[in-house]
Amino acid sequence: MFFNLKYHIASLVAVFLALGLGILIGSAVPGGDALVSQQQQLTRTLEIQLDTLRKKNQFLEARVISLEMNNNIQRQFESRVLPVLVAGRLKGRSIAIIETAGRRFADDLAGILKAAGAEIQSTTALSGLQIRDRKGLLEKLNWPDTDEKTLTSRLAGEIAGAVLTGNTGTLGVLEAGRIIRTGGRYGGPLDDVVIVGGSPDKGLVKIDAVDFTIIDFFKSRGINVYGVEESCAAYSYMKDYQKKGITTVDNIDTVPGQVSLVYAISGSPGQYGVKSSARMLLPAMDSGVRANDR
Repeated sequence: MFFNLKYHIASLVAVFLALGLGILIGSAVPGGDALVSQQQQLTRTLEIQLDTLRKKNQFLEARVISLEMNNNIQRQFESRVLPVLVAGRLKGRSIAIIETAGRRFADDLAGILKAAGAEIQSTTALSGLQIRDRKGLLEKLNWPDTDEKTLTSRLAGEIAGAVLTGNTGTLGVLEAGRIIRTGGRYGGPLDDVVIVGGSPDKGLVKIDAVDFTIIDFFKSRGINVYGVEESCAAYSYMKDYQKKGITTVDNIDTVPGQVSLVYAISGSPGQYGVKSSARMLLPAMDSGVRANDR
């Protein structure tokens, strides 16, 4: 907006200069009084337009300053209120986080869930399971050759299994090959899995082979699965996740999204967020059951 106004004002100034030159030339030409009169009238009209644009620009600048101040206040408010809203709601719950498209949001998400009292058992980032040396990987794993989708699905299943059982042999090979990143403790009692989808790159979208394999694995074992993504995700996974009947949050990078996830895990399932796939922004604030009150 400011740039458009700046260029518009600059254009008007250029017109002023041209008119000024025209008036000088017209006054020196015999019979040029009519031309000078027209140019002077046009100049007055342009002066009014320029004054209007200056006032509009000043108003917009003041508006932006006001919005920035309000935004800063809002962020400070949210940072203070979030811990109060989620405190203790996930006490005693063991949660694993799996990122399927390499958004690198696991640490932030883990901090939020910890603030709610949860134990983060493990974090795993798959980055779309991009395999650069297919032949070498198959040799290290001692697996037979197969098509890419079958291989990707098998790897996703092995990763899900390792999260639950602690058998991390395959994970070690994948991490050594920089195909995945891992953190935390694998194996042991697990209550919930948060799968972070949404992709910035169409080439990383492997929902059928990766995300669905992971979701089906945990659901078949009675473990709750929650699908989340950032509000800015170029390729949304939410509608696909909802086909699997799991709770979704499409704005996990915001405080409302983070509150929604915590309340969903503590007893308020649903489809939350700001995209067309969401049914509401937030769960009812009085309906979530604290995990330690069950």
